[in-house]
Amino acid sequence: MIAAKRRFASCLRFHVNEDEHGVPALDWHFDEDVLSAEAAVDGWYALLTSLPAEEADPGQILVHYKGQGAVERRYHDFKGPLAVAPVFVQHNRRVAALIQVICLALLVFCLIERQDKRALGPEQTLTGLYPDNRRVRPTGRLIFYHPGELTLRIGHITNLPTVQITRGVQLHLLDLLDTDIGQTHWPQT
Repeated sequence: MIAAKRRFASCLRFHVNEDEHGVPALDWHFDEDVLSAEAAVDGWYALLTSLPAEEADPGQILVHYKGQGAVERRYHDFKGPLAVAPVFVQHNRRVAALIQVICLALLVFCLIERQDKRALGPEQTLTGLYPDNRRVRPTGRLIFYHPGELTLRIGHITNLPTVQITRGVQLHLLDLLDTDIGQTHWPQT
């Protein structure tokens, strides 16, 4: 039935009767009392928690619930920029080790994103991440994209290796991460 599929069967009232020629006719209407009751709770939902009642501040529960978008975004990062692809391993300890390495990579990814946002201050936006120079919040994906295009020029005994920065946003991101590429210690041969 369409009413059940569209979830309005509870407020629909109908009756099938016959006219004077024996032809079935459908009389229907919406129950205004049910519609009013539904409208009164529209937009409300219940949040369940495992916290004891004395620890369950409704405001904090709502804040935690609304923060789950950050967790979902991390799952997106796990599947996206970290490029976790199916891997077939032979033993359970290798599965556990692989998961641990992936979680560590995700942790580093998140910490770098957090460091950039903290270094930017309260505004937390930056230009130069996109070609149109609009101001956006830096995400881990964007933070890794721009320095990923840095070029390392191999040095000689007389010349130290150098990093070629081709765009200002690369230097800005490195500064936000408190990374001084001029102070990098290169192995002496």
